[in-house]
Amino acid sequence: MLVKPAPKLRPRWALLRVRMAGICNTDVEILRGYHQFRGTPGHEFVGEVAEVAGVSARERKRWTGRRVCGEINVACAAYRFKPECEFCRRGLETHCARRTVLGIVAHDGAFAEYLALPLENLHAVPGSLSDEQALFVEPLAAACEILEQVEASKFRAAAVLGDGKLAQLIARVLRTAIPRVVMYGKHENKLALARRAGIATKRVRGDASDRKSVRESYSLLVEATGSPSGLVLAQQMTEPRGTLVLKSTFHGAAPVATWPIVVKEINVVGSRCGPFDKAMALLRSGKVDPRPLVTRAFPLAEAQEAIAFAQRPGVMKVLLRGVKKDMTWKRGEGRSLG
Repeated sequence: MLVKPAPKLRPRWALLRVRMAGICNTDVEILRGYHQFRGTPGHEFVGEVAEVAGVSARERKRWTGRRVCGEINVACAAYRFKPECEFCRRGLETHCARRTVLGIVAHDGAFAEYLALPLENLHAVPGSLSDEQALFVEPLAAACEILEQVEASKFRAAAVLGDGKLAQLIARVLRTAIPRVVMYGKHENKLALARRAGIATKRVRGDASDRKSVRESYSLLVEATGSPSGLVLAQQMTEPRGTLVLKSTFHGAAPVATWPIVVKEINVVGSRCGPFDKAMALLRSGKVDPRPLVTRAFPLAEAQEAIAFAQRPGVMKVLLRGVKKDMTWKRGEGRSLG
């Protein structure tokens, strides 16, 4: 663990004590070179507001001590850039031309004792949700984004290609809006998790042989394998004039022919971050319970071991537990994985 200065706060930013952070595939890809990120990774977290800058005493009192999760894209307004970029003016702050992204693009993330985010990015966590549930708000919101991008009522069935952490959440979210959801994956233990959530499953090998053995096709298919090879099978499995949603992010290129997209007139949709309020609502209602996806928790001091463990075959969500609330801390100091 490295000793790093605590984040400096801009006006209307908060210093957050990290209670818990999650390790996802994007974090692993970042450590392999994705986005050429340098700093502290980690973007899935639940924390506690320790300090707020540039606000009234009343607002400081309202925020201090609150349990929160946070949106990861920090746009023009939070940095007080003038004029705001074209995307921010159009209300597309998650695509801000000058944005930083927590733990991903030029912004130290959650694998640390403390992190900083603007107040506008924070969402209070209701007392009815545990830290483990709240930790899933960010990735669950990314799954919810698909229902913002496609009209679910048009589809009677959908397929999710992949059986990892994000694929599991996507399948559960789609199941709340589409009668039949089928998950295709190569790990029996992960497919079993999906079946227990009421999702149909089919096992594949995860290699080129699937292109011969898989005959089914769907009008809505979500590619979430996290592998370059998944895109080839996803194109094959998408019906003519169907919708193919891409969720995978990985370091490196995906060599793939584009002719199936043209010949079958496939609608390809890139999908990234999503609505925190809808994710929170699904957790509160109990329609989605991500807790069975947790494999193991590590203390923050063992972050390196936790990341190595997260890459083992069959492992699902790995958690990092933050420092205890009563642990002493001096401004200007803090531990992080960076």
